[in-house]
Amino acid sequence: MSKRFALLSFLLGASLCSANLFAARPNVLLIYTDDQGSIDANCYGSKDLTTPNQDKLAATGIRFTQMYSPSAICSASRAGLLTGRFPARAGVPGNVSSKLGHAGMPATETTIAEMMKSAGYRTGHVGKWHLGYDENTMPNSQGFENSFGHMGGCIDNYSHFFYWNGPNRHDLWRNGKEIWADGQFFPDLMVDECKNFLDTKSDSPFFLYWAINVPHYPMQGTEKWRKHYEHLDAPRRMYAEFVSTMDEKVGEILQHLEENNLRENTIVIFQSDHGHSTEERAFFGGGNAGPYRGAKGCLFEGGLRVPSFISWPGKLPQGEIRDQMVFGCDWFPTIADLCEIDRPQQHLDGESIQSVLLDNSKSPHDELFWQLGTGKKPQLAIRSGDWKLLINPQDRSQKGNLTAKDRVFLIDLSVDLGETRNVATEHPEIVNRLTARIEEIRKGW
Repeated sequence: MSKRFALLSFLLGASLCSANLFAARPNVLLIYTDDQGSIDANCYGSKDLTTPNQDKLAATGIRFTQMYSPSAICSASRAGLLTGRFPARAGVPGNVSSKLGHAGMPATETTIAEMMKSAGYRTGHVGKWHLGYDENTMPNSQGFENSFGHMGGCIDNYSHFFYWNGPNRHDLWRNGKEIWADGQFFPDLMVDECKNFLDTKSDSPFFLYWAINVPHYPMQGTEKWRKHYEHLDAPRRMYAEFVSTMDEKVGEILQHLEENNLRENTIVIFQSDHGHSTEERAFFGGGNAGPYRGAKGCLFEGGLRVPSFISWPGKLPQGEIRDQMVFGCDWFPTIADLCEIDRPQQHLDGESIQSVLLDNSKSPHDELFWQLGTGKKPQLAIRSGDWKLLINPQDRSQKGNLTAKDRVFLIDLSVDLGETRNVATEHPEIVNRLTARIEEIRKGW
């Protein structure tokens, strides 16, 4: 079914619903942070960070211990989140260009925003996009009625310029038009935009995708948090300053929801896009993956296991933990189920985890798959039960050496959570089975 036909079908169905029905449906605030490490919140065991608002979401909702990102790189992760599909299937196996005029995620893909809009929701995007920088692939062409933020991978938070490969270029947009706010702190601008969107009077519920560009470099925490963390050594100090700056901004929006009597009927989902960065621009680290090997850009656990919460007071359990293996692509069908709206007629790799949330039932996944990059040697990984197989692995955390013998890397996570020992030669039958499964999945697109 074509995307156009599917959207027309949704619109026809939506027209049959009354405004009262729309009003009864929950609002959705989807918060996606950027380069936040696997355990970088107090409720995940961090001892040196101050994250009261993330801790509050965990206390008033459900915290996941095995939430996997759709990918270990920014654009691909966002494509998986917004389409419910493996990023490679959605046409985004790696990062999209940060240059104006470059296309990104194919416009034929159906996003959460398009699904929600077709069901009568107001849709908004605030923050980072990084899924296309031309008219057909910017947010307003992907289901978002309102959009404010930067289209590339990152910006300086005061000048709003992208400086990381020349020429230096300004990148701040509202609804497809370039705007200027020189000298104004971008996290504060995002908070203002979120509040304006939330305050818009309407009989329809809202879906707001707040893609916070923090703690991604450049790490520019506020003076309050610089003083708070002055005792820490670099690079943890700079990273911590920005994490707590981000947490504070999240708290401002949660408070705004409460003050305007919106919190009880708003589903708040919070998640990092992937693991922490060890790039030079991030001072070679600062984030913490805890017991996990890996970081941003690699498919070991530290690149994929992310902080994640969902909170909906009165409708979902509070203060509970879910240890099931779940996946960032699952949010697409889960949001549809929680909001009682129809899903689009396209293949989804995500599965609804509504029963996991409500009843603590088993994971809908027997396996998960990742592809990062293209060409002759993309990074590939599959997890099946406790077995995990990586092909062409990279380790940007430098927690161990990788040799030519490790091009095929097998781990039993039940005994080696840190992925320190390659047991591929000891279990050739497992390697063959999982390799065949990877090839089968990739032939599907």
